Amino acid sequence: MNARVEISSQTDVGEPLITCIELGHVYDSGRGRTTALGSVSLTIGRGEFVCVLGPSGCGKTTLLNILAGFVLPAKGVVRVGGHAINGPSSERGVVFQDYSLFPWLTARANVEFGLRMAGRAARERVKIAHDLLGLVDLPDVGEKYPFELSGGMKQRVAIARALATRPSLLLMDEPFAALDAMTRGSLQAKLVEIHRQEQPTILFVTHNIAEALVLASRLIVMSPNPGRIVEDISVDLPRPRRRTAPRFNELYEHVSRAIGLETAE
Repeated sequence: MNARVEISSQTDVGEPLITCIELGHVYDSGRGRTTALGSVSLTIGRGEFVCVLGPSGCGKTTLLNILAGFVLPAKGVVRVGGHAINGPSSERGVVFQDYSLFPWLTARANVEFGLRMAGRAARERVKIAHDLLGLVDLPDVGEKYPFELSGGMKQRVAIARALATRPSLLLMDEPFAALDAMTRGSLQAKLVEIHRQEQPTILFVTHNIAEALVLASRLIVMSPNPGRIVEDISVDLPRPRRRTAPRFNELYEHVSRAIGLETAE
């Protein structure tokens, strides 16, 4: 018997943290106007782990940047925790693909940065940084600089820095895309563990279907021209998730068809 694939146009997410209503955005350039997001409506509950995936140009990163407060939408309503977004906030941690660590600061100082900007006491900053570096399995690199760390280690530091202010929302823009397969798999497992322990709401942008199925409890599938949500899929695969499981592969094939891929990645 084939495993059942649960698909819904609107998942029951409990208490909402993120609310987007008919969100749209347009970029102007010398070549004209490009509609990055059409009319996107989306609700995400507290503590959910949601992956947004789709082809290039479907508005995934634009949606993340709007939620981060880096971009103001051209139209529509977006709220986090019931409040309109007017700019970046320590309540929303962001992890980028390119690490974005300050090269002149040690790993510990990078993790402390947001806490220092918030005026937290030095002793408290040191303890939080120490605890978070331990959480990402880097207890002994606090005094090392980014150039002394591997790509995977840098991304662990970036995750620790994003968690330092205990944000209610963690936004991740293809954070593992540049890493080798072994390091990527290790960080995927670590992120699942962090989500279980710390329970932030995570919005994770990726092109990789298998990665999304390993990580998320819910997938938002987008398509371009203009960027819009085409499917909202509940993923209730048991953990730890096995890529060889029949249900995993059934979901993989379904998402591939939703994105418009004829073959696997």
